[in-house]
Amino acid sequence: MSSKNSIYKALIIDDEPDLCELAEITLSRMGLAVQSAYNVKQAKNFLETESFNLCITDMNLPDGDGIEIIDFIQKYHSEIPVAVITAYGNMELAIKALKLGAFDFVSKPVDLHVLRNLVNSAIKLPSSKNTSITEPGKYTLLGESDVIKNLNIKIHKLARSQAPVYIYGESGCGKELTAHLIHQYGARADSPFIAVNCGAIPTELMESEFFGHTKGSFTGANADKDGLFKSADGGTLFLDEVADLPLQMQVKLLRAIQEKAIRPIGGATEQSVDVRILSASHKDLTQLVKQGKFREDLFYRINVIELIVPSLREHSEDIQPLSEFLMQRLCEKSNLDSIPALNEDALSELCKYSFPGNVRELENILERALAMSENNTITIQDLQLPKTKPNKHSPTTAEQNSTSTVELATQERDSILQALEQTRWNKTAAAKLLGITLRQLRYRLEKLNIE
Repeated sequence: MSSKNSIYKALIIDDEPDLCELAEITLSRMGLAVQSAYNVKQAKNFLETESFNLCITDMNLPDGDGIEIIDFIQKYHSEIPVAVITAYGNMELAIKALKLGAFDFVSKPVDLHVLRNLVNSAIKLPSSKNTSITEPGKYTLLGESDVIKNLNIKIHKLARSQAPVYIYGESGCGKELTAHLIHQYGARADSPFIAVNCGAIPTELMESEFFGHTKGSFTGANADKDGLFKSADGGTLFLDEVADLPLQMQVKLLRAIQEKAIRPIGGATEQSVDVRILSASHKDLTQLVKQGKFREDLFYRINVIELIVPSLREHSEDIQPLSEFLMQRLCEKSNLDSIPALNEDALSELCKYSFPGNVRELENILERALAMSENNTITIQDLQLPKTKPNKHSPTTAEQNSTSTVELATQERDSILQALEQTRWNKTAAAKLLGITLRQLRYRLEKLNIE
């Protein structure tokens, strides 16, 4: 056992003395004080009389099981992260424990490297007693609606776990932002956050992109390359549009997640990786599983916890603060000194619009309005919302979002070209005609690729 001066204290619960001794030696070398319990009753006594920063429990105990320990800690000591030890290959039990609130799991025989990674993550967790859900960070979830407040609470709760989270929501609603926030508020905040759009990787390159390759393993492999898993080691791997993974890749991804190890193309041995998996899609994975287009075993592995991100229609009261924030960001990007304000009619029109493309569409609309606005004011005419508003009760699709964005870009291009032709391509005169600064016009010309 480590010295009494140790900052962190761990409780190990297992009826195998050898495993308890191994855990004690390993954790003591990491600077933790360790207490061992050999059954549920003894563990509860320790939890009621002593303070712990971490609990690791076996699932099978003489007078109960690890689930009972999880329930007890969740009820009376929710600030303590609890990890479970499961029999090798028993992923169903591990997933059940994670769903009930376990921080993480480790399989028997216990890999000491995996155990050390688990402990390091647990002791890096911010205290739930001292963490405010309004704590500032690089990424922020804007909005004062009940819907957004509830989402923020869930994000902070999930940040205290290592469980895989599946983030579901419409296109443009903020799924990647949500993933960033889970990472930002968790134990892995100082480690890499790697995001990948699964639909953007060519099928023939997918295995190399995910797992890496060794030099000479195939034509064009001129050097060793780390894959996405290795790049995210110690941190978070965010699989956006995970529904677009081909079935063959789904099998390999499942193995990597379950074994916490990868084998690069051409590699002779597997490499251990410590990665938290977050995934997202705007498609219904449940339906894809029924259609045989997505593996059921992978679905249950990445969908341990599902988090639904609301559409902008579900918290329309946040349109005003979102618009103000996005407008400020757009002006900073364009190096503008002053920020145009939405007049009352423009704001009212925005709040009535159903936003099939959600927050991403709102940003596109405001970006166009910024270029078209005059006298530091944005009007309804500057917004140029689609004339046919989508039905609020109709299902939103990525195609609707894409069409809306294309329409806005086309309208903007036509307006700028018309002004340029009218002024014989005198940019200063064209900017004045459009009611924008020369800097704004140059920015729009570059963005729209107008030479």
